[in-house]
Amino acid sequence: MLKSKTLGVLFLLAVTAIAADETALFDSHGRAAAYIAEDSTIYLWSGKPVAYLYPDTGQDGFHVYGFNGRHLGWFVRGIIRNHGGAGACGVQGVVRTTQIEPIKSIKQIKPIKGIRAIPPIRPIFSLGWSQLSCTNFLSEGR
Repeated sequence: MLKSKTLGVLFLLAVTAIAADETALFDSHGRAAAYIAEDSTIYLWSGKPVAYLYPDTGQDGFHVYGFNGRHLGWFVRGIIRNHGGAGACGVQGVVRTTQIEPIKSIKQIKPIKGIRAIPPIRPIFSLGWSQLSCTNFLSEGR
């Protein structure tokens, strides 16, 4: 009995340590929609890998690429922005009100990365939010 309790506690500590290395992404309504894992992969809350971050050399932040090779946008100062410059997802503290994060589903296996498209010129970032939800925006990378 003691052995199974010890294993359970060790499992919970390991899960907590892994989750601490992940950055939650919230939609414009403050709902948890996705997260960035420690290896820069972006997963939907359902565990589906949909995109990844790639350094934006010469600029601050990162490009956001879908596993299909499509350039989706930019991750700069805690906000993922689309090609029009509007926010699609943001980290806690950037999105004003965030709800409690639900439990994440198990991560699915990552697909092979497609050939990266040439990114467009960065737009002037706006203060507004995209009409496309964070989940739908990131799902364009599948």
